[in-house]
Amino acid sequence: MYKYLKLSVLILLIAISGCSQEEDPISELDNPELVTVAFFNALYNEKDIKKAASVCSPKLARILIHYKSPQAVARHLFNMSYDKVEISPDDTGVKVREQFKNKAVITVYFDGVYQDDKFKDVKRLSLVQLDDKWVIDKILKDPF
Repeated sequence: MYKYLKLSVLILLIAISGCSQEEDPISELDNPELVTVAFFNALYNEKDIKKAASVCSPKLARILIHYKSPQAVARHLFNMSYDKVEISPDDTGVKVREQFKNKAVITVYFDGVYQDDKFKDVKRLSLVQLDDKWVIDKILKDPF
């Protein structure tokens, strides 16, 4: 009996400690490529609009929150919907990032699935540094 109680308490402690650990906020990332990938991951894979808005400029964050759901943001702001997607920054070696002091333009590639169909897409975002943190400022026009 004591053995089962001890095991139960151990399992409960592991479960509680796992729940109390919070992921690092994406606003703490210091690389604009990582911020951009984390933004889209929060929006498309985690379905967390508040987390995605946390790395946006105040104006863009208000727009995101206005849509109330990640699906609405994906549909209206980015014209792309995914059930699951892999996101990667442009790493072709031909100017991965166009950065000038506190500004950067990041190109990201999407390879995902929506309703059992495969889709690929490309998006470009403009980021700026505010208070030494990279934030997404603008969604740029389709590069192609």
